[in-house]
Amino acid sequence: MITTVHTGMGLPEGPHKEVRGLARGIQLLRALNRSPGGIATTTQLANACGIHRTTVKRLLETLRAEGLVRHGERDGQYYLTFGVRRLSEGFEDESWILEAATPLMHASVKELLWPCDLTTMEAGFMVVRESTHRWSSLSQHHAMIGQKMPMFVTAAGRAYLAACQDEEFEALMAILRKRADWIGEWARDKARIGKMVRETRRRGFAINTGEWVTEPHFGGIAVPVHSGNTLLGAVSIIFPINVVSGKDLRERFAPRLVKLASAIGKHSQPWLES
Repeated sequence: MITTVHTGMGLPEGPHKEVRGLARGIQLLRALNRSPGGIATTTQLANACGIHRTTVKRLLETLRAEGLVRHGERDGQYYLTFGVRRLSEGFEDESWILEAATPLMHASVKELLWPCDLTTMEAGFMVVRESTHRWSSLSQHHAMIGQKMPMFVTAAGRAYLAACQDEEFEALMAILRKRADWIGEWARDKARIGKMVRETRRRGFAINTGEWVTEPHFGGIAVPVHSGNTLLGAVSIIFPINVVSGKDLRERFAPRLVKLASAIGKHSQPWLES
């Protein structure tokens, strides 16, 4: 059972005590969000969160009364409602994502088929800012927005690196070379990185075929997103490896992804210039 709740990282304690029940309710919502289809049983949630099953049941019934979860088809099963998404309506993300990228990505689902992510670079990682996983019937992932992906072994990261201007590329490498993990080891291998960048540029799109150990059964292709001379990020599609042929990637999906990236860049200009 969880006995300590942390609501901040390194934040000083305030004058009031934390509300343990509220923290646990948020913990359950996060666990449901990570569950396939946003559905899980009280037992599954209790195990995932380390909270007694009786307490989980009581918290879920409270969340149900507030319209954030509903009963599932099986006994003891709950799933998220659209009420959870409404909680984010007061959150203001960068306008170009909400106003330009999101509707274009939504419209691309029928053409791309496979789920698509829009990522931007933050502190040496690609971070998912928008995703069509919630709209694509072929998606096998959930809760993608906010996920951090390493640069060197993901299609999105490779596409971004290959599109960087020299100055930004060197600054990024300087940051990553200081790391003591495998990322730093990669960054210090200039020949390896140089070959990867040259191959990506020559091919016209970035690719990975399961090199990211976190997702060994999935591959992806990606292209950069530019608005004028500004590199905004990358768009990628994700699919199980060995399901999509190399020919389809080159002739069918890569051109469609380039088309989407171009549209996002073009329609983003009014918000980036304002």
